Amino acid sequence: MSNLETQFEGDACVEPGAEGIDYAIDDERLAAMAKAMGHPVRLRILRLLAERRACVTGDLVAELPLAQSTVSEHLRILRDAGLIQGEIEGPRTSYCLNAAGLAAFKAAAGSL
Repeated sequence: MSNLETQFEGDACVEPGAEGIDYAIDDERLAAMAKAMGHPVRLRILRLLAERRACVTGDLVAELPLAQSTVSEHLRILRDAGLIQGEIEGPRTSYCLNAAGLAAFKAAAGSL
């Protein structure tokens, strides 16, 4: 069993040591997160990850009408924004939602 299968809180992965994290983020990071979510494919990826709790890149490619390289680029953007996280499992990478990143985004957006 992988770490991703055991580290869930609600519909998202929990980063090790994520308890007690200050979810405050600055405007620059909030803008980067909003920009990452500003593409319909990325929103679809987030929804797929929420439904499945964790997904291997190939599973996402099978769900989306895009090339593997395009899906990988969307995953990179979401990961760089702190909205998802991935774990390498042999030749594959398994992705899940990043609970701390999503909580920070929700808190910051909710304060507007």
